[in-house]
Amino acid sequence: MTVRAWAELLRVSALFTVPGDALAGAAAVGRRPGRSTALAVGASLCLYEAGMALNDWADREEDAVDRPHRPIPSGRITPRAALTAAGALTAAGLALAARAGRPALTVATGLAATVWAYDLRLKHTPAGPAAMAAARGLDLLLGATATATASTTASVTATTTPDSATPPPARTVPAALPAAALLTAHTYAVTAVSRHEAQGGSTAAPLAALTAVAALGAATVRERPGKGERASAPARLLLTALTGAYLRTAGRPLVHAALNPSPPLTQRAVGGGIRAMIPLQAALATRAGASGTALAVMGLVPLARSLARKVSLT
Repeated sequence: MTVRAWAELLRVSALFTVPGDALAGAAAVGRRPGRSTALAVGASLCLYEAGMALNDWADREEDAVDRPHRPIPSGRITPRAALTAAGALTAAGLALAARAGRPALTVATGLAATVWAYDLRLKHTPAGPAAMAAARGLDLLLGATATATASTTASVTATTTPDSATPPPARTVPAALPAAALLTAHTYAVTAVSRHEAQGGSTAAPLAALTAVAALGAATVRERPGKGERASAPARLLLTALTGAYLRTAGRPLVHAALNPSPPLTQRAVGGGIRAMIPLQAALATRAGASGTALAVMGLVPLARSLARKVSLT
């Protein structure tokens, strides 16, 4: 029962939507994932789970009314334990980021500050969706920064070692900004819908999110400006398929929620929006020329789907 309670508190079924942030960031800077990327993934997972624990700690009184079955109001986990877990996971995330280099630690610190500010202060304000969206964008930039920093170090080492082949130059971190912006916009739309999941009743929010998803799908499937050579036919086909998967996963439940904005259908729309991050991350990796990374990210889909049947995403 205790394991089940912690799984619910930490929303472990949503964990599979996190690694793709760092992997898409690595693709955006033109590098294969490496040790520093793995450290960024670990940091992202820790900070994400810290946010889940802190969210339920901050909302414990509200959940006692709207969601008494949640681990804290039901008494299965104490508020103190949840807050302690949030602090420990934040420290672990920052420690992992530090091992990826000072630039990665800087981004991770901003991400951690955003997570804590959202849960403790901004969640129920107009700035709430923007803060949550910023956290996802920073998560992608964490992967980009960690990977680019490692690539730069490797390039310097290679140029100072006569017998070593110099690797091709990596793109700089600003190259990841367009991908981060698309992921940020998607997160903003989903978070705006999530503000109505307990009571329902909003048709405007899912309609606005549906419009945003359609626009993001169109932007994602387009060729990246300034890329030079066009992508190969297989890569274009994969990008189209992944964008279609993103649109189906996010769009279908949003349509249902717009037609009937009841709490169950609104919650389902939020869950669909969360799951849709995986094909979106994969599409962004493909768009950056990393089809192998994209397929690896999509390999998380069946795992996420299987676990979501046991532990709710929201």
